[in-house]
Amino acid sequence: MLVLKILMAVAVAMVLLRMGLAVLRTLATPLPEPPPAGELRKVKLQYRCSLCGTEVRMTVATDESPNPPRHCMDDMELIATEE
Repeated sequence: MLVLKILMAVAVAMVLLRMGLAVLRTLATPLPEPPPAGELRKVKLQYRCSLCGTEVRMTVATDESPNPPRHCMDDMELIATEE
């Protein structure tokens, strides 16, 4: 019975050690450099036309904070940014 408890404790310690090392590896990985100007970037923006109520979700853009799209000859209003 004592041998089983020791084996279980060693197994749990190995799992915790591996999980801790995995977390440290992800924290030590540097962030990737931003893409060059003109390349598409992922964004999550939602716009609404104030005149007719049309909603648009923007998922990619050439800039991280792009100009709002136009609808009904007017700029749309930003209603949500998902992060």
